[in-house]
Amino acid sequence: MSEAVFYYRNPAAPRPNRPPILGTCAIVQYKDTYLMESRADSDRWAFIGGAMEPDESLEDCILREIREETGLVIPSSQVQFVGVYSDPSRIAAYPDGNIARIISAVYWITLQQEPVVRCSSESKQLAFLTMEQLAPLAVAETQLDILSDFIEALL
Repeated sequence: MSEAVFYYRNPAAPRPNRPPILGTCAIVQYKDTYLMESRADSDRWAFIGGAMEPDESLEDCILREIREETGLVIPSSQVQFVGVYSDPSRIAAYPDGNIARIISAVYWITLQQEPVVRCSSESKQLAFLTMEQLAPLAVAETQLDILSDFIEALL
């Protein structure tokens, strides 16, 4: 397998071969746009985020992931907890052979100033997109529940 493959409510998903991954993702808003990344490991878009390290809190994790993946330094006071997404069908199969269930703590961040972002090696592209641009994106299946709830909440 050369790309990561993501599953959500898919009976054909492979069985995890490692413990669940606890991670974070961020809905980063600037005016009426929302930050998404085109992932380098797949042909999918996703919110900014990633796996929590053993020595950090969830809040530290999301701040680190945002900094690493976009270059943005966000004060912890701007981070608002949204919820945890833990459906057992959220499965990711990675090119290295690891297959894991994904549990995500989701945060909302509203930027007051126009951000300047830079891609990391984990992203092909970063883009602030409007609600209309989000709906048709090919989003990583492990984030479909997050995106669906997000769009529903804004409508």
